[in-house]
Amino acid sequence: MSDAASDATPEAVPTGAVIVGVVPGEPPRVVREAARYAKALGAPLLVVTVDVTRFVAYEDPDGFVQTASVDLNTAGREHEVEQIRDETTTALDGCGVEWSLRELVGDPALAIKKLAEQVKARLIVVGTRKRGLGESIREFFTGSVAVRLAHRQTRPVLVVPIGEIVEDDQDLPW
Repeated sequence: MSDAASDATPEAVPTGAVIVGVVPGEPPRVVREAARYAKALGAPLLVVTVDVTRFVAYEDPDGFVQTASVDLNTAGREHEVEQIRDETTTALDGCGVEWSLRELVGDPALAIKKLAEQVKARLIVVGTRKRGLGESIREFFTGSVAVRLAHRQTRPVLVVPIGEIVEDDQDLPW
């Protein structure tokens, strides 16, 4: 098991990786399921987090990405990346899967789609969204990352249920 630098270039990641999109505090089940599939496929695991407060301003011909911030107060982002690194390390302890962490910027679905194309990913794994009014509003405006990935690219998408499961006889909270 390895943890490469979060600013690795696409060439540094072996092709055919399983990509898992995570956010700080993501239940470990999402990363573990992705690792299980990576192991079964004999593929490396690429853990991805997307900074939605930044966007791609320019991409150099050599692949270096120039970003700009939407929000001038971006002080907490380094902590979030370290939190994801720590949570992933704990979740994957002893699983025997090679993994690395990559930080992307912009729209999560588009950023993951582009990375999946670059590394010729075999599978994309995401968790379901958290329940709550804030998440419902966000999804209303931006749409579900899982749904957008399923409809805007050709790789398989595995959606891992997280949080409380809604029973068949209950209304969905959104």
